[in-house]
Amino acid sequence: MPVRLSSTGLVLDGQQPMQNLLRFLDAVMRGIGQVMLQNNSYTGLLFLLGIFCNSALFGCAVLVGTVVSTLTAILLGAKPTLVRDGMFGFNGALVAIAVIYFLQPDALTWAYVILAAACTTVLMAAMLRLFDVWKMPVLTAPFVFTALCFLLACARFGRLQSTHVLPTAGLPKAAAIVEGIVTTSTVLEGLFNGIAQVFFQGSVITGVLFAIGLLISSRRVFIIALLGSLTGLLVAWGMGAAEPAIRSGAFGFNSVLTAIALGGVFFVLDKASTAYTLLATIATAIVFAAVSAALEPLGMPALTLPFVLVVWLFVLAGPMFPGLRLAGNA
Repeated sequence: MPVRLSSTGLVLDGQQPMQNLLRFLDAVMRGIGQVMLQNNSYTGLLFLLGIFCNSALFGCAVLVGTVVSTLTAILLGAKPTLVRDGMFGFNGALVAIAVIYFLQPDALTWAYVILAAACTTVLMAAMLRLFDVWKMPVLTAPFVFTALCFLLACARFGRLQSTHVLPTAGLPKAAAIVEGIVTTSTVLEGLFNGIAQVFFQGSVITGVLFAIGLLISSRRVFIIALLGSLTGLLVAWGMGAAEPAIRSGAFGFNSVLTAIALGGVFFVLDKASTAYTLLATIATAIVFAAVSAALEPLGMPALTLPFVLVVWLFVLAGPMFPGLRLAGNA
């Protein structure tokens, strides 16, 4: 069925196919932008460009995942304004790139990607309904739960082959020594890699393009994202994390998302919320280490679960602190 946009969002019609296509593509780009909580199609386009600059394979995965999850929402009759704003696209984008990142990209894996992306739409709808009771954001939880489920299932599916990027299953090992020396190069690369790793990309150029995309959407969010990445990096450095992990941005990307969510979206930015966001951003780096260790026996990655858990906790606690103002109550 063709798609069109009314003043309230996406509905079905066949009168203006070209405009319908352009508006659908706008919703897809917004879905990619929503990975970092930005309802901006130009930001999504810059994110997509940054991914393609690093890997055409991952760029195609993001497009397929976002298109499939968005189309699934339309075909199932989801609320048009939510579809238009990309709210059903970003989890599909992330789960697609995660499956392609961790599994060999053959024909069966691409079918797996399509199925997983469609499932994120259903899970997103269910969680939106459930979390509305507590006025809580769903965030990337549908991506996390879907990705972990689909990756764990590979242990029983012999035709889905790992790329050997998944953690080696086994009991967590203590860091006996501090590995490597952190230099200025480590910090600079880690700063932008921390932003790039939100989409599983280990590329400074990609991180810079992502940062530009955030700048297009909001100067405040641009600064907050850089500070979030730097905070995660500094916490990891101070705690003695390995230099390659710091350089790769592994400890930064969850902190980037937490900083954007609390400092740029859910709370009015003032002294109290700045301190609150800083605390949450620091905590996210610790939670990342903890979740990574907890999932290591299963051979599973932490993904954005640390970001989800910390933001849920801090948003839920927010009304108990009179000094904090929710953005919707400004």
